[in-house]
Amino acid sequence: MSWITRVRSSLSSLKKRDTPDNLWIKCPSCSEMLFTKEYEDNLFVCPRCEHHGRVRTDARFGQLLDPGYKVLPTPRVKEDPLKFRDSKKYPDRMKAARAANPHPDALTNARGAISGHKVVLGVQDFAFMGGSMGMAVGAAFVAGAEAAIKDKVPYVICTAAGGARMQEGILSLMQMPKATVAIRRLNRAGLPYIVVLTDPTTGGVTASYAMLGDVQIAEPGCLIGFAGQRVIQDTIREKLPEGFQRAEYLHAHGMVDMVVHRRDLKATLAQVLDYLYPAKAA
Repeated sequence: MSWITRVRSSLSSLKKRDTPDNLWIKCPSCSEMLFTKEYEDNLFVCPRCEHHGRVRTDARFGQLLDPGYKVLPTPRVKEDPLKFRDSKKYPDRMKAARAANPHPDALTNARGAISGHKVVLGVQDFAFMGGSMGMAVGAAFVAGAEAAIKDKVPYVICTAAGGARMQEGILSLMQMPKATVAIRRLNRAGLPYIVVLTDPTTGGVTASYAMLGDVQIAEPGCLIGFAGQRVIQDTIREKLPEGFQRAEYLHAHGMVDMVVHRRDLKATLAQVLDYLYPAKAA
C-alpha cells in the first residue's frame, strides 16, 4: 500500500466536524466574510464598509422599542380573492412564506415605547414575499394607525417593499388610497406619523404611505424609488446621476429629511418624538 493510499484511508475514517451553516455571512456590498454573531451585534451593519443589511421584524422591534413591547395581531383578510396562479398557486406561495417567517404577513405592528415615548411601531419585512403590499398589509397599516389614534400616540413605520402584490391585482393598488386616508385620520387627531425608509422601499409603497410622513428618515444607502432605474432611463433616454434613488441623493434633493445611521436611529426617533409629541410614557 502506497503512502498516499494510507493517508487517504486515514482521512476518510475521520468524522467531519459539525460546523453550523450560518456561522459566517458575506456582506452583499463589499463581499467581506463576517462572523454572523458580530454582524448581528453590530445591528446588521457591515463593520468594514458600513453597508446596512436588511433587518427582520422581531430584530427591528428589539432595536427600536424599549423592553416590554407587545406585538399586535395581524388583521385577517380574504385570501386569494382573484384565484391567482402563475407558476404556483397564490395560497401555496403564502404557505411557503408563512413557513419561513414568524408573522402571518409582511407588515406587523407593536405597541411599545421608544426611549420612554409611547408609540405604535409598524415594521415591514422584505423577507415576506418582498414586503409586497396586499390587502393584509393595507389592513395592518390601518390597524396600526387606529391603534395609535386609540392610544393617542404617534405612529412610526419602518418601510421595506418591492411594491404592490401582483397576485392581488387591483385590490393591492386599492391599499394606497386606503393607507392615505388612515394617515389623514392621524393628522386630524394631531398625532405624528413618522416614516423610517429602509432598503428597499419601492413601487406602490413609495407612492403612498412611505412618502407621506411628517418626518422622513432614511437609513444610509437604502434604495428608495417608484419605478426601476432601468425603466426610467429607457423612458427619458438619459443617463441617470450617480447614486440615483439612494437615500443620500433623495436627501440632497429634499425628498428625505435626514439620513441616519442605524446605531443612532433610536436616539434620533426619540429626539423627533420629543419635539413633535413630548408626552412621556408613564
